[in-house]
Amino acid sequence: MNKQTVVSAVDLSKSYGKAQNLFWALLDINLTFQRGESVAIIGKSGSGKSTLMHLLALMDQPTSGAVLIDGQDVKTLSSRKLDNMRNKKFGFVFQQFFLNGNASVLENVILPLKIAGVGSRERRRRGMEELEAVELVDKAKSKANELSGGQKQRAVIARALINKPQIIFADEPTGNLDSATGEKIIQLLFELNKKKDITLIIVTHDQDIATRCDRQIHIKDGRIQEEAN
Repeated sequence: MNKQTVVSAVDLSKSYGKAQNLFWALLDINLTFQRGESVAIIGKSGSGKSTLMHLLALMDQPTSGAVLIDGQDVKTLSSRKLDNMRNKKFGFVFQQFFLNGNASVLENVILPLKIAGVGSRERRRRGMEELEAVELVDKAKSKANELSGGQKQRAVIARALINKPQIIFADEPTGNLDSATGEKIIQLLFELNKKKDITLIIVTHDQDIATRCDRQIHIKDGRIQEEAN
């Protein structure tokens, strides 16, 4: 059975600077990502892997080429519709936690629902549901800055899941964690990928994580070097 293509890059390029100082971070990238697959984007520091993720996640705009979400060229969308798409279809797990340390764990998790205008009772119900999925219900009322690194990353994953996304973008999700805690976070991400049929796109330099994915995309100097299954 053919899987649904959820995101595509078509001749995607990104440059920085002007004229003589122009630097091409990405050049002519063509990729498709299917519903429910796990994909590692790997490369050394400065290879362009995070730039590619930011373009695919609509957090930055390409210099040329296009990003298609469910077959739709996002250039045709207003900034409001882009924000709405990002909030509804994507979940984000970064190396930095981006949590409000003085807010409760539950308040951090339900923030995307608040942005989307979901009512308070429904926000709380869904927030507790996702905290249960990451085994963090007992910390719902705790301040985020009281959590350990692993607990913070689980809270981030709960927040990433709150809008039932099609895609989770994870940029070096274990970068700030010790190896044992990092392994638990990776296991959780892969469980969610399989159980919920979420497309998981991981930027990593960790070969062990990459080989656990369905597919690996190797990037060097802004170009795809090879794809491996």
